Amino acid sequence: MTMAPRFRRVIWIVLDSVGIGEMPDAAAYGDAGADTLGNIAAQRPLHLPNFAAMGLGNIKPLAGVPAAASPAGSFGKCALASPGKDTTTGHWEMVGIHLEQPFPLFPQGFPAEVLRRFEDAIGRRSLGNKAASGTEIIKELGDEHVRTGSPIVYTSADSVFQIAAHEDVIPLWELYKICETAREILRGPLEVGRVIARPFEGESGAYKRTSNRKDYAVPPPKGMLLDQLHAAKVNVHSVGKIFDVFLGRGISVYDKTKTNAEGMATAIDAMRHTLDGLIYVNLVDFDMLFGHRNDVEGYANALEETDRWLPTLQGAMRPGDLAIFCADHGCDPTTPSTDHSREYTPLLCYSPGANGADLGTRASLSDIGQTVAENFGVTIPKGTSFLQAL
Repeated sequence: MTMAPRFRRVIWIVLDSVGIGEMPDAAAYGDAGADTLGNIAAQRPLHLPNFAAMGLGNIKPLAGVPAAASPAGSFGKCALASPGKDTTTGHWEMVGIHLEQPFPLFPQGFPAEVLRRFEDAIGRRSLGNKAASGTEIIKELGDEHVRTGSPIVYTSADSVFQIAAHEDVIPLWELYKICETAREILRGPLEVGRVIARPFEGESGAYKRTSNRKDYAVPPPKGMLLDQLHAAKVNVHSVGKIFDVFLGRGISVYDKTKTNAEGMATAIDAMRHTLDGLIYVNLVDFDMLFGHRNDVEGYANALEETDRWLPTLQGAMRPGDLAIFCADHGCDPTTPSTDHSREYTPLLCYSPGANGADLGTRASLSDIGQTVAENFGVTIPKGTSFLQAL
């Protein structure tokens, strides 16, 4: 007879890029001194009373975020066991996949032979082929793109092949087809973590990216958490870019969102409809809008907006629910770099009426996935569960 899960429903929320201090190998990634939460708090006092009550300030000293005498949640932090510091690496590790080699990076642009194959396949020349900010490169090359019809190809410190195009020049259906073509070409040693469609609109001098972004990720290896939950007939409802990261594998219902505010509202709505199983949420604004743009004030405001939402989340929870908060990497907006940072990620777990516990420093983000797996009666290849400590 299968035992009932300890928590009937788990709401797992990824605060995208909200790191909590450099890992021991951070210097090897150019991230010595990175501390997304700590450095923001030092520059701009944070008002996070609900996260503080849950135990955020118990993980490490944070200016303006006091340690709670009796935390309402369990608290700790997670190392990233895999090499790298990007979305795919972090999310894959959460579900039990550890990389032996990082996804390839192309800081000097992609090899000429790759671009030749790509251009021959799509029947257009391309522009750019360098590491750049997405907003800056459309300022730089948008006019030439509109004039020539050549898509803009660029990368970043992440393992990505990004293709920007004006929606009136290359329609969405064609841009998506171009991305599918790139995904087929970028295999083997060229297999970047994601190919990303980056459509934009507007007139010269005022180009603006639209919300019609689409990610083409590498298929995750079989046997990860979402596969195991699906095999065990556990409901999985994803919110935000989770569906794209995992190519929809094991996901029963999904909602794609465009902002943190929409993600938070959608998570509450998902709780009204998904009464058991896993609700897996990514809130991306911290990373996309503020970390990569070194916007300390915007990042701080987004943290405080999420903190104000916590009572709504807690009010929607029932006995037998568990909420888990974590991140996938850092993106410290106080440093000169606009790249992700190699940091520990915070870990907070809250269940109505439960006492908080110190979960310590976890060796891997897979510890979270193994905890969820154990709760629902399955296992994943990596990670040590802390379910019994909750």
